[in-house]
Amino acid sequence: MKILDPKILSRLSKNGVPKEEFEASLPAPIELSLQLLSAQGMNLTLSGNLYRFSSALNSIDDTLFCIVDIETNGSKPSHHQIIEIGAVKLQNGHLIDTYESLVYCTDIPPLIQDITGISVEQTLKARHLKQVMQEFRLFLGDAVFVGHAAKFDYGFVSAMMERVGLDKLLNRSLCTIDLAERTIESERYGLAYLNEQLELYQDATHHRALSDAMTTAKLLKRTLPLIPNTIKNTEELIAFSKEAKRLKRPKIKKEEKEDEKK
Repeated sequence: MKILDPKILSRLSKNGVPKEEFEASLPAPIELSLQLLSAQGMNLTLSGNLYRFSSALNSIDDTLFCIVDIETNGSKPSHHQIIEIGAVKLQNGHLIDTYESLVYCTDIPPLIQDITGISVEQTLKARHLKQVMQEFRLFLGDAVFVGHAAKFDYGFVSAMMERVGLDKLLNRSLCTIDLAERTIESERYGLAYLNEQLELYQDATHHRALSDAMTTAKLLKRTLPLIPNTIKNTEELIAFSKEAKRLKRPKIKKEEKEDEKK
């Protein structure tokens, strides 16, 4: 299926696109195209004569967020793969469901094994990428994809979907780094640092997918009450995370800088 015009996507997130115009931009048959968009995670609502993203109409409380974290055996989706994926579904501040799986892999560099604690011996016993991606596609559905550095996780998961013969992701996405930078004053915004400073998740095991997804979910819950009360729907939240002014980072005291050097 052809990629939708970015201008149309922008309008779907705001005032909407007239039914006739939007459907004219899709390949025929229209019903099949709409079903394919939905299967790829694009949540559309036809209200009156306008198509809009459902996230432009739904309140933040009503929105289903899927907070995702992955571990990989390298940084390039074209050459590497996911070795573990974890996800948490959150709605109105409540944990709805979780997903976790190692992924079959025969090559994990020693440094990544040290960082994650995931060994080749473990992944050789895991399910294959195709099965995991099929399961996760169903788990994710049309929820808003949330990640700490969401661009990396979203792009990698989407690439893995395509690798196993599924369509690319079209879910709306939200980055908790972007959101934290606009709601929380902090010297750094790495997940481990924020977890320590904000005491988000005391049982965290950094660089394990479900644990990091759980920590990110708790960070999302911490930031949402801090957004301006003028923001009512999820598209406004996404726009705020990208466009609002970042908070000034506190200056590090001289003695703290000296401590960091030691």
